[in-house]
Amino acid sequence: MQVLGVIRRLQVQRTSLKVGDRLFRSYDPAGIVAVPKLTITSAGVVGWSDDGDRIDDIHHRDHPESKNRGDNSISLGFTSHYDEIRQAYGDHVTDGIAGENILIEQDQLIGEDDLIPGVAIETAAGKLVRLGNLIVATPCVEFSRFAMQFPPDARPDESVTTTLQFLNDGMRGYYATYSGPDTAICVGDRMLFG
Repeated sequence: MQVLGVIRRLQVQRTSLKVGDRLFRSYDPAGIVAVPKLTITSAGVVGWSDDGDRIDDIHHRDHPESKNRGDNSISLGFTSHYDEIRQAYGDHVTDGIAGENILIEQDQLIGEDDLIPGVAIETAAGKLVRLGNLIVATPCVEFSRFAMQFPPDARPDESVTTTLQFLNDGMRGYYATYSGPDTAICVGDRMLFG
């Protein structure tokens, strides 16, 4: 396997990032919590605070308000993609603000075809955590409007559709699943592919 990049940030979503009434729902990144360590499980990810407190991600199967669909228990993003999004929409789109669990430092854009051979995380202890079933994390209207700084009370127009298209095809990130034993990963671990 080849090195794809180094894990720069780990985080969990404590709560849904889509807030408000269905007709006027907006994106609020306040539910994102950066953590120094994640445990990857077959049910999703668990974050651990500096104090050792457990924080289940909302996509974890056992979260009381779980948004787990079976194919979205782990999410990945790339710093190179954030660079592109910032160029298009502005500096308020900071690294990790889309809520992925694992942010990989990478200089080049990563397409879906690049990930077909598979990915794995190599921990500092040398363990390999192989992730499977990688799929594109389809962007939502709420995050697209957030990226555009679109007024929350305005009706969506073709500019929202254009943004959804820009953020698709992996730009917004990817989902993956895991079926091995529970394994801890940390910032600085390496992401491999091939």
